[in-house]
Amino acid sequence: PLQVVGGKVKKPGKRGRKPAKIDLKAKLERSRQSARECRARKKLRYQYLEELVSSRERAICALREELEMYKQWCMAMDQGKIPSEIKALLTGEEQGKAQQNSTKLAKAAKTEANSSNP
Repeated sequence: PLQVVGGKVKKPGKRGRKPAKIDLKAKLERSRQSARECRARKKLRYQYLEELVSSRERAICALREELEMYKQWCMAMDQGKIPSEIKALLTGEEQGKAQQNSTKLAKAAKTEANSSNP
């Protein structure tokens, strides 16, 4: 049975738009282009991941070297020796603390002098 809706004849069981007759060559070309773009994206993604892996590997090597250095320091300190790097760090911190204290004292003296002089 055919239905007439708004002057148009409709067949039952068929919904939506009819597939347009697409030129097969154009469809194949679009498919090829899409595949080319997909391969290019995949290539870029793999390059990015390879760079990420190599940078992480470099970071791991640097951290391993640092860990080995700390192990050497600990072994030296266990034998009663203080590594020169630690001495430098300690004296640098002490000098830094002394400078901070002297700066604080100078600022305190200035504020006292300013508050006592009207």
